[in-house]
Amino acid sequence: MSETLVPVSPSPLLPIPWRDPHTVPPGELSSHIQTLERACLERPESSDLRTVLGIAHAMNYDVYKSMDALEAAIAIEPSNFWAQLKYGELLYRLRALTRAEAETSKALELAGSGWQLSLARKQLQEVRRLSWDTTRNVTWDKPLAWPALTLTLGVLIMFAVMLWK
Repeated sequence: MSETLVPVSPSPLLPIPWRDPHTVPPGELSSHIQTLERACLERPESSDLRTVLGIAHAMNYDVYKSMDALEAAIAIEPSNFWAQLKYGELLYRLRALTRAEAETSKALELAGSGWQLSLARKQLQEVRRLSWDTTRNVTWDKPLAWPALTLTLGVLIMFAVMLWK
């Protein structure tokens, strides 16, 4: 495999190693990541390269680098469907379901073909199913002063009763 990357026109499909992540051995994945990092330094304006780099880092179980690469891809080109979809997928896999739903909804708006639309809809459906079925998305927007005060008062009363006897 050559170490140089040849610029090509953007394709609606991802490069071959990223279509089935279970077929890429760890050593080959590391070399792909290094090649992609060099390519990103050479072409900092390419959101597609950063998207594939984010996917590679995710496959390598390096969440923070994956998030950084995907966020950079979205910052470079906010209308990039694949960057938005993969960022939503990463958040889904991390079970940040509220953000995953928002990011996947953005990808749904960016879909340019029926196939992309079906991918985004399927991912959004799965995020919503998981959100509905298995987790509670608690928002901590209510003041906790009264419950804390009540608990403190109850503990003090129990302490006083124990000392009384």
